[in-house]
Amino acid sequence: MLCDERCARPIGVFDSGVGGLTVLAQLQKTLPGEDTIFLGDNAYGPYGDRDEADIRQRSLEIAGRLMHMGVKALLVACNTATSAAVQVLRAQLPVPVIGMEPAVLPALEAAGAGQVAVLATAATVRQQKFKALVQRTGREADIIPIGCPGLVELIEGERGEAQIVEYLLHHAPDRARQAAAVVLGCTHYILIRPAVAAAFPGAKVVDGNEGAVRHLKEVLEEAGLRNPRNAGGQTRLITTGDEGIYLPLLNRMLERARPFAL
Repeated sequence: MLCDERCARPIGVFDSGVGGLTVLAQLQKTLPGEDTIFLGDNAYGPYGDRDEADIRQRSLEIAGRLMHMGVKALLVACNTATSAAVQVLRAQLPVPVIGMEPAVLPALEAAGAGQVAVLATAATVRQQKFKALVQRTGREADIIPIGCPGLVELIEGERGEAQIVEYLLHHAPDRARQAAAVVLGCTHYILIRPAVAAAFPGAKVVDGNEGAVRHLKEVLEEAGLRNPRNAGGQTRLITTGDEGIYLPLLNRMLERARPFAL
């Protein structure tokens, strides 16, 4: 299949910080021929404790920047930004927009009759999109949302596993520690999967990265936008923060994220 100018364009990916690099790593593994531009909004993130209107406006600004760089699709690699802004992004942008969603349904399937703990930012758990997702399952009583203020900062500060486990045990209610499955409801949290597994022993740990990238692949194919190359995709990392500080951090975190790509 020949690739015209449209399908040769890069895919834009953005997050409030480094968590979206776990999604980028999955994208690179699933679609290795695609060029990508990752933009980490380190100057403004994390989004988790911000007002929904602020997150929406910032997401529009970041998306506009990526559109000026000629992206053919936008992957919002942030659960919080997806909840606050994905509908307005889809309404205003002329390219496909793919968002993230906490993997609550797969976690319920994995948990059987057991309960599911959902680790997410404070903004995600209070937004209507998340509440509607929980209601649609018909199993609200089995779902335990856990807002995690400050956890993104610990992850981006590259704190050790012991400190992360201590944080999780402090914030999780007693009944959540008996959960049969735990949802990583923020893309940052995939970087601490071993700590989550240690804090919730015996629970299956579930994230939504693979499903989001699979959906992106389907959308690109349906729109005739998929690059037919099987390898050779190039990635550009951009930060809104201090490049001397954050570009090395983005590169380190991308290397950490790659083993988690399925």
